[in-house]
Amino acid sequence: MTNMYYEKNPSVAHDIHELRVTLLGTPMTFLTDAGVFSKKMVDYGSQVLLNALEVNSGKTLLDVGCGYGPIGLTLAKVYGVKASLIDINSRALDLAQQNAEKNKVAARIFQSNIYENVTGVFDYIVSNPPIRAGKSVVHTIIEGASQHLVSGGRLTIVIQKKQGAPSAKTKMEEVYGNCQILKKDKGYYILESVKE
Repeated sequence: MTNMYYEKNPSVAHDIHELRVTLLGTPMTFLTDAGVFSKKMVDYGSQVLLNALEVNSGKTLLDVGCGYGPIGLTLAKVYGVKASLIDINSRALDLAQQNAEKNKVAARIFQSNIYENVTGVFDYIVSNPPIRAGKSVVHTIIEGASQHLVSGGRLTIVIQKKQGAPSAKTKMEEVYGNCQILKKDKGYYILESVKE
């Protein structure tokens, strides 16, 4: 499998789908396309992450590697967080923008290779990291989050056990001095660290 969803400008032909799903008890509609992650359904890992998260209304959230937006936009709609969504993939970002409008969600959506174009700090950083882009990318997401979290802010990621959950957990413990497994479901781990 190629890493095409981790490219800046996927060249694969368009293949638009409309997904109608219920996330966190709320009906959501997403346009997806070829060249973006998990185009035929909201992937199971993202759903496990959404169900494990507790976020408070009015707080700020950064969705790293947002794809077409299922995590960040759902959290913004359901909990009223102020969401910023970033991805390297311009096609994914176009979709996320359209999906924000479709679901009547206000969100800041912009292109960034991990934290390259991110300024400011957030109460929450969430990510379903692009595992196929490699372990170093996952570790960069974990390390870099520290500079973009408020004190007491939380980094929450979903990662499959077989795709490196144990090493990600070790990395999070190294960087933050803590890491909790919020949930394990079908091999998916929800890992959370608090910036102290």
